[in-house]
Amino acid sequence: MSAVPERKYAIQVAVKSQYLPEQSQPDAGQYSFAYTVRITNTGNVPTQIISRHWIITDANGKVIEVKGLGVVGQQPLLSPGQSFEYSSGSQLATPNGSMHGAYFCVAEDGERFEAPIAEFALSMPRTLH
Repeated sequence: MSAVPERKYAIQVAVKSQYLPEQSQPDAGQYSFAYTVRITNTGNVPTQIISRHWIITDANGKVIEVKGLGVVGQQPLLSPGQSFEYSSGSQLATPNGSMHGAYFCVAEDGERFEAPIAEFALSMPRTLH
């Protein structure tokens, strides 16, 4: 008798962010950032990303929460080992801040779970005058 492999639900999230000087207006308190997210199914069950929940905090402690269906208008279904990458953006009233959150996921077998998105920095590079 062979053992049935244990179902494993796991999504890995990697994020890279960058400051967008051409879309920012520091004199008006507007700082724009882009971020690229790579979502990888590291489990062994096909899983769909259903929705997102972002918590965005600026250097003054102001918090904005963003919730919505899908990511960039899509709800990707990821087979084990498969990745989905997208880019998006955010604006802050300060030159520094951070984002973190979670994706709500549903596995092919109906299991529901959250995939955490670790905190990452949104930071304008320091410049010398």
